[in-house]
Amino acid sequence: MDLSIVVPVYNEEESLPELTAWIEKVCINARLSFELIFIDDGSSDSSWKIISGLSIEKSFVKGLRFRRNYGKAAALHTGFHEASGEVVITMDSDLQDSPDEIPELVRMIREDDFDIVSGWKKKRYDPFIKRVTSRFYNRTARWSSGIKLHDFNCGLKAYKNEVVKSIEVFGEMHRYIPMLAKEAGFHKIGEKIVEHRARKYGVTKYGIDRFIKGYLDLLTIGFITRFGKSPMHLFGSLGTLMFLIGFIMAGFLGGRKLWYVYNNQRAPLVTESPFFYIALTVMIIGTLLFLTGFLGELINRNSSERNNYLIKDKINI
Repeated sequence: MDLSIVVPVYNEEESLPELTAWIEKVCINARLSFELIFIDDGSSDSSWKIISGLSIEKSFVKGLRFRRNYGKAAALHTGFHEASGEVVITMDSDLQDSPDEIPELVRMIREDDFDIVSGWKKKRYDPFIKRVTSRFYNRTARWSSGIKLHDFNCGLKAYKNEVVKSIEVFGEMHRYIPMLAKEAGFHKIGEKIVEHRARKYGVTKYGIDRFIKGYLDLLTIGFITRFGKSPMHLFGSLGTLMFLIGFIMAGFLGGRKLWYVYNNQRAPLVTESPFFYIALTVMIIGTLLFLTGFLGELINRNSSERNNYLIKDKINI
């Protein structure tokens, strides 16, 4: 099969028939064999009923329904597991992503040999606050990851099948799939300017909390990609540094007291100095950070994923 199209759905009953017909027209004209996988993320409207009807009418339509709303990352992870196409494309179900982009995305994966092609909604029809915060997040993500994309959170993306089978999308990490893919060893990441359309039906499902979650997720993915396999490198280094700073401060206070005693002068009590308590606190924090790294290494040692390495090629194996 040429193509799998994974579409998360949450209360988008009005747009599903139109989206399905549009995708079908584009793929048939491009002579692509394809499957359309809808993941109903616990919709409370009639989205699942419509998906069920479409699957009866159209043999290429498949559907999965969660018992409750788990979020877009869970829907994508499940869709990736089910996808069997050579190329996997994700898009939103609200008709803001244009299926007309599909043939060129497929070409870039096949002919230009990109691992991922991410859409860039250069001209957006989103509220002002959403555009501003997205611009901030994208700049921060570019700086922290080294991946030169303008729009990390664009729902319209294309992947080699190997990529989606090699990464785990969890929590709210769907915003940073290119970073997860890069960590898994897929470095050829491209970008394409795509059409962004104004919402035709319903209202957006994202609230103000998405901005806070997006920032926290960026910190999380940054930590995981750098220190997920070796937490001692971070916590052990910070803990050792803080312990040494506290030890030097305590050593200075002790040395000063010995100097007073050696010169037969009245030595002030070490505990009278606020630096004693600061030094003690810094040493305790340093010890706790070191132990945190040590515990992280023990957890990694017992993880079933500790020796899960991605193999690109084999010869005579």
